[in-house]
Amino acid sequence: GARWSSTLCAMNTIDWLCTKALGFNELSDEERTAIMHFSLLWSFFEAEALNTNASANSILALVHKWASKGRLNITPFAPSLAYFRDRYFNYGTATEHFSGLNLRRNDSPELVCSVLKGENTNPTECVAALLIIIYRLRNNLFHGVKWAYGIRGQLGNFTYANETLMAALETHGHF
Repeated sequence: GARWSSTLCAMNTIDWLCTKALGFNELSDEERTAIMHFSLLWSFFEAEALNTNASANSILALVHKWASKGRLNITPFAPSLAYFRDRYFNYGTATEHFSGLNLRRNDSPELVCSVLKGENTNPTECVAALLIIIYRLRNNLFHGVKWAYGIRGQLGNFTYANETLMAALETHGHF
């Protein structure tokens, strides 16, 4: 069979990324861990809750399903919602970070903006907007947008995204 190069087998993935990926060596262990945990949690969430078919529409349908079954509780999502509101809007005006979400037409940008501005406080729509934001973080990470500027400054994003994904999986009811 095929033999792997001993150099490749001996090289740790993190060490390799530190030497090859712009800015990765400048990340703290805490930042790297949060990003790796996000990758695992998103994959699990998409498989378990979205039937491997993530989109803003599938997120909206999922959250409305939770609400219709009486399973939606905003409390575990509130800290993440507060974090993202603060990060992306300041007194009703988008911050410099907002454009980095790269919201597309089919990402329900009107809903996301109304929730982030605090104009829409409907719990179902708040959780849906929060998961759409996390979906954008996922797309930006997995499609390379976050790597374009060295992936720095993302600890809060991934920490709160991870908390949200765990709360969403708990809400989904598999545990």
